[in-house]
This record gives sequence, C-alpha cells and structure tokens, in this order.
Amino acid sequence: MKEEHKKYVVYALYSLIVFVIFGFLAWLGHYSAFREFINKVEQSSFDLRQSAIVKHKKANKSLVIISVDDASYEYIMDKYGSWPIPRSVWASVVNGLELAQPKYLIFDMLFLKPDLRDTIGDKEFVNAVRNNRNVYLSMNFDNYSDDIRRSPVLDSKLKLKVNDGILFDSEYITYINARCVMKELSKASENIGMINVARDNDGIIRNAIPVFKYKGDYYPNLSLKVALDMLDIDGVTFKDNYIILDKDHKIPLDATKRTIMNWYGKSGTYKHIPLWKVLKAQKEGDNAFLRKEFKNKVVYIGTTATSLSDVKSVPTDSNMAGVELHTTFLNNILDNNFIKKVSMKVDFLFSIILSLIIGYFVLKTTSVLKSFVFLFCVLGIYYIFSTYMMLWFNIWLTLVIPYISVVATFVFIYCEKYLLKLKDYEQTYKLAVTDGLTQLYNHRYFQEQMIINTNNYNRYGSVFSLILIDIDFFKKFNDTYGHQSGDCVLMQVANIIKKNSRTSDIACRYGGEEMAVILTNTSKPDAVTTANKICDAIRAYDFVLANGQKVKVTISVGVSSCNINMKPQEIIERADKCLYKAKEAGRDRVVSEI
Repeated sequence: MKEEHKKYVVYALYSLIVFVIFGFLAWLGHYSAFREFINKVEQSSFDLRQSAIVKHKKANKSLVIISVDDASYEYIMDKYGSWPIPRSVWASVVNGLELAQPKYLIFDMLFLKPDLRDTIGDKEFVNAVRNNRNVYLSMNFDNYSDDIRRSPVLDSKLKLKVNDGILFDSEYITYINARCVMKELSKASENIGMINVARDNDGIIRNAIPVFKYKGDYYPNLSLKVALDMLDIDGVTFKDNYIILDKDHKIPLDATKRTIMNWYGKSGTYKHIPLWKVLKAQKEGDNAFLRKEFKNKVVYIGTTATSLSDVKSVPTDSNMAGVELHTTFLNNILDNNFIKKVSMKVDFLFSIILSLIIGYFVLKTTSVLKSFVFLFCVLGIYYIFSTYMMLWFNIWLTLVIPYISVVATFVFIYCEKYLLKLKDYEQTYKLAVTDGLTQLYNHRYFQEQMIINTNNYNRYGSVFSLILIDIDFFKKFNDTYGHQSGDCVLMQVANIIKKNSRTSDIACRYGGEEMAVILTNTSKPDAVTTANKICDAIRAYDFVLANGQKVKVTISVGVSSCNINMKPQEIIERADKCLYKAKEAGRDRVVSEI
C-alpha cells in the first residue's frame, strides 16, 4: 500500500474512533443516572456562564421593588405587633402610591382569606384594588387532593386568551388544585396571575413557567399577565415550542414547557425601596419622595426578609427573593431576552467537529506537551465561544457532551498512537537485534545476553550453558552448490535449531555458518542433551537447495557452562575449543570437554 493511501486509512480509522465514542455516549444516554449526571454538570456550566456575562447586561430601570426586608419586618412588628400587617395598611400603601402615578403595582404576595379580626381593613383593601385598575394580585396552583382542599372553579376572566395552538401537558405546568385570592378581591379585579416557581433537581431556579394548565384551561404567570397589558396584547399563540405575544416578543419553551431566563445580576440588581420608607413617607406626607421613586415605574411588592422564607437559589445568587424572580421574568419578556437551548443534533455536530479537530492535531504533532496545550486551548476557546453565544445571541450551547467527547477522543487516539509507536519501536528493535537471513538473534544481541546471563550467575547463581554450532564443510558446500543454496541451508538449520530449543533459550547467528544457543537455567548435562537433539535432527533432515535438489548436512557442536567468576569471553572460548575438538574428531558430533 502506498504511503499516501496509508495516511488516509489512518485518518479513516481515527474518524471511526470518534464516531464510536459518540455511539457509546448515545448508548450511555439510555441510563437515567448518566443523564442526570450530565444534566447536573451542564446546569452548573450554565450558572458559571450566566455569572460571567451578567456584568455586560443592564436591568430595566423602570422596574423597581418595594421590599419587605428585615428592617421593614422589624418596623412592622414594632408598629403593628404581628405579621401579616393589617389589610388597611396595604390599602393606604396602594392609595398613597397611586398619587405618585406608577404604571403598575404588582403584589407578589398572597391574600387568600378574609381577616376576621379586621373586616373593615379588608373592605378598604378591596376598594383600593377596585378603584385602581393597575393593581395586580397573585395566586398559585398546587396538587393537593380534594380530600385536603376542594379544587375551586376559577372565574373565566382569569384565563389566558389563546388565539391559536395547544400546549401539551407537563408536570411543571399542569396542576389539579389552586389557592385563590379571597372572593371579594377576585370580584374586584381581573388582574390576577400565578406565581408558582419550579426548581431544577439541584434546587436552583433557572426557568420560569409562563403558562399554567388547570382543569383543561390556560392561566398566565403574573408577570406574563402584566406584560400582555403593558404591550397591549390580547391573547397569545402557541407555535413550535414558542409562546408568541407579537412579532417582537415571543417566549421559547424547553421540553418541560418552561422557559430559560437570562439573569441580570445578583440579588439587589433592581432598585429596592424598603416598605418602611414608603410607610414613613406616606405618614409624613412626603409625596416628592414617592413621585421620585415610583412615577411611571412598574412596581413589584414582595418580601425579601430571610425570616419570611421567600428566598431562592438562582444561577447568579444563592439567596434571591421570589419577588426578584418575577421581576426578572418580566424584564426578559420586555427585552425578548430568553435563553434558547440548542437541539441535541447541534450539540453533537459541535462535538464531532471539535473531536475531529483535536484528533487531527494529535495525529500530526509528535510533541506530548503541544498535544496537551492544544487540548486545553480547544476546551478554553469553546468555553469562551459558548459564553459569547449566550451573551450575544441568547443561545445555550452545552459544554459537557463536547468536553467529554473531546477528552475521550484525545485519550483514545493518543493511546492508539502510543501503541502504534510502541509497535513501531518493537519492530525497529527487532530489526536491530535480528539477523535478516536466519531470523535468529544477531551477534550484538548474543554478546549482550552473554553479559546479562554471566552477571545473573555471579550474582544469583542462575546457571546457564552455551552451545556453539558450525555447519560441516560449509565453504566447500558453497563452492559446489552456490551461495543461494548455502543461504537456503542456513535458513533451514536455523529453523531446526529453533524447533529443538525452548522458548526461553536464545538462538543466535554467531557469524558466517556458525550459530549459538544460550540455554538459560541449564546445566552442562542438559545442554549436551539439547545439543545432541539438534545434531540428530539436522543429520536426519533432507535439506532442499535453491534448485530443488535435496542434500544431507551435518554439524559440529561445542558445549560449555559457566563457572564462578568466569567472564563471557571465557565461556565462549571454552565452547569454541570444544567445537574445534569436535571437528578434529571427525565432525557430526557434540563435544563438551576440552
């Protein structure tokens, strides 16, 4: 095969390795434990990137929060003696804020039951809500059975108007029960939305639920309800995993029918005005303060005090109040700024491209350091690329699958490349120590092994013996039959020696027609037995020459064994003297004594 063709075969082989890796990952995807692990790590990578890009984002300054913070909670407890505060106070808050002309007042708080101790306060609050059409109230859904609470029938005015399409059920959007605002408030206003949130498996909230399904009907999230009114939109359309508000605003949905939010910062990103300051300003008649803070603003009212237990973990902060989640959701709608996660096909395409790039580089470079540097550069560049894709285009490219595939490709191809190098090294070493004609070890290797075995004997007492072999009348044989036939005889003699030796014995070509066998862990009597066995086998063998003619060949053999403090050359000289004696005695024999 031509060298160029071999190169393409190698590329095809490594490309196949990449696709096998992806097949293996796809197979692992059938196991829920693997999917959960991948999902958890990927979610953490999303949080990391969100935290990195928030400094480049600007929250909508028209969104402000009146917060019941720790100081306000203490102020309320000192002034009113209990929580929740009387409804009459909320009535005065609404009426006082309306003088400051805010666009919307949105309560991220539940007013579920009448206050039997303060019916007058309830009436005042109901009237305040009725008289101010820009006030929004909250309720939520749950899955309590009718044995605990009878599921209510909701007023049709609370439903979300759907112009077209359907939204398939999901455990996150479908509920069987509801906690409604008290009846008097429900009659006073139709500006009521849902404030349910849903954590991911790791307890962090990354998504919002735009639309809820209850008894077969759709109901809007509180912030979606506000957004529809702000944008003057009458109804939505469900299409291709989107909730379409108008041509400039649409909400992408993931497989759970939730939407992934972009985050604008940590807790406190939106301006917070403590409730105690509002109450104090109203009491003192400081209308200038109220107008400055709330005129033409969208005002959320909710709790941020840790003692009131409405604190959530989000990608950018482990302690964010629920009211800030709903504010962030509205901000996303107004900015059309939701995150869109790419499909699995796109993730796999990027993974394959990156894996092929890293595989090609590992094949081309011979430097281990460069390979590792390139690997980390690829991983780092892809992380930066995915981060900017999230910042500029609101696209979530996954990191975990590409990272796993790239690292797996690097490891597999590098190991394969190492094994091939090792195989090449072994082949090169074999060529360096092997005689090309007889395929026995060469003279250099013979000398190395003689030194090693002599040292082992002198140090550990590991006895060994040496057989020297010479083909009888080989020069005359070459002159008679030619050198090609002589080579045939040499190869056949070598094969007979190997067949009649142990695998632990070291058969070598000593030089010319002479050959040697180092017999490890073998005494002289056993070595003589082996030598006679080889001598008999050669005598009985019919040698085939280059022209096909068959002839007989004999050998002379000298045997020696190591003694204490003998050097390798002394052992060789003793075996050579025995070989010379065998020739003097008429050849075709084994001699072991000088």
